[in-house]
Amino acid sequence: MISKTIEKALQHQIALEAYSSAVYLSMASWMDAEGFEGAAAFFYKQSDEERMHMLKIFHFINDNDGHAMVPAIEAPPKSFKDFHTCFKNVLEQEQKVTQSIHELVNVSLKERDHAANNFLQWYVSEQMEEEKQVKSILNKLKIIGKDGSGLYLLDRELGQMAAAAPDGEEAGA
Repeated sequence: MISKTIEKALQHQIALEAYSSAVYLSMASWMDAEGFEGAAAFFYKQSDEERMHMLKIFHFINDNDGHAMVPAIEAPPKSFKDFHTCFKNVLEQEQKVTQSIHELVNVSLKERDHAANNFLQWYVSEQMEEEKQVKSILNKLKIIGKDGSGLYLLDRELGQMAAAAPDGEEAGA
């Protein structure tokens, strides 16, 4: 049986994952409108992945005699300054999620909830991969600068990454 403390902390994580999904969906739409089809495909895939992360937590709560709730989230931004800014925002969002996961692990240890701790280890590893992927993209953007041909090639690469990832799996791992 899940403790009320763990359930409340996991509910907060559900809201973070739902918001991340909404932000990435908004970024996908913006990238589509700006002509970056590859980045749009990448962000559509990332949005799906964040929703999957949310659903895993939902099932964990319900499978352990809790009651997962659909969170209210604020509306994500509708437009972005440029391609670079989107990925800077992604890194900030992923770092926020990582911090929250680490706090959840601490709560599970304090509560001596070994099942929750075990469950959360997948998220610890996943967040390491998420941040690594975004940092790699940001490093490429640093090299490219504002060059149109470089952005075109990176956009193509992001589209290939999205196409290569099977449904329900990370678009870059």
